[in-house]
Amino acid sequence: VQLVESGGGVVQAGGSLRLSCAASGIFFRVNAMGWYRSAPGKQRELVGTMIRSGTTNYADSVKGRFTISGDNAKNTVDLQMNSLKPEDTAVYYCNLRDVAANEYWGQGTQVTVSS
Repeated sequence: VQLVESGGGVVQAGGSLRLSCAASGIFFRVNAMGWYRSAPGKQRELVGTMIRSGTTNYADSVKGRFTISGDNAKNTVDLQMNSLKPEDTAVYYCNLRDVAANEYWGQGTQVTVSS
């Protein structure tokens, strides 16, 4: 199973970025896809997830600024990030959980927000 992320980069505070993730390989039906992030000196934390029904869940720190969307048929998930803040700087990881409780991770993509 391979999760390939794209769309990271450097942006000024207040700007926007869009991350994309595509899953390929053999796995059971997707239960949820989403995004986590890891900042220097901090543990990996949830950014947001979308379950198969389309219901989304976000960390309080990104609510109202970030939006997750996805295509179940294509096993893709995107993260639209608006009004970015320096504290959003982190490596962002795509995550997939299937109905058999298997969990897969992408390699990570760096997002840097300058003040």
